[in-house]
Amino acid sequence: MKFSTMEHHKILVVDDEEDLCEILQFNLESEGFAVKIANSAEEALKIITPDYDLILLDVMMEGMSGFKMAEKVRKDLQLSLPIIFLTAKDTENDMLTGFSIGGDDYISKPFSIKEVTARVKAVLKRTANREFEEKKKIIEIDDLTIDLNNKSVFLKDHPILLTKKEFEILSMMAKAPNRIFSREDILGKAWQEDGYVLERTVDVHITRLRKKLGDFGKHIANRSGYGYCLED
Repeated sequence: MKFSTMEHHKILVVDDEEDLCEILQFNLESEGFAVKIANSAEEALKIITPDYDLILLDVMMEGMSGFKMAEKVRKDLQLSLPIIFLTAKDTENDMLTGFSIGGDDYISKPFSIKEVTARVKAVLKRTANREFEEKKKIIEIDDLTIDLNNKSVFLKDHPILLTKKEFEILSMMAKAPNRIFSREDILGKAWQEDGYVLERTVDVHITRLRKKLGDFGKHIANRSGYGYCLED
């Protein structure tokens, strides 16, 4: 096995064709990637770590297949790094199998090195964009953390139990610090599917929200009795 010293995206190439592995390693390293080679799925599973950015994985190898290895990577190791399958088989069923077990792309042999490089860059770009979008779903303001995915709130690492309406109000304000929201704005967001609701209802929920947030509740400001905002 060879490992480049370049500190960039780390790629694991898994293929039992040693000559092909060396070609891929040479060309990918020329593009600035750090590349490690494993000549079997069994070998790859022993060395793979979460800090890899992508796997180039041959489907048809002696011993464990690439599909089986991908299943283990996803289910047993719980790794979400992108996987590009390399295969001499290009039937629709094989492609669907690859995608169904968590593959991100599928390249049929024989292929050009330029095609592989372009696909690798495209998948890494998509992954980076996806990770960026996921990070945007976590809002942190001082000691307050709001997870928009799990709809959970933590204050100094302690969970704060909010109702659905309280969470929607808090996340609405946290997404736009120091913006004033009218009661009508808040009703439209948190009660958009409900019937007629009094504006006083907003005041009640804000009061409860402040109480649950303790000292941090002071950051929810009432300006002229008209709107609320989450201040820094």
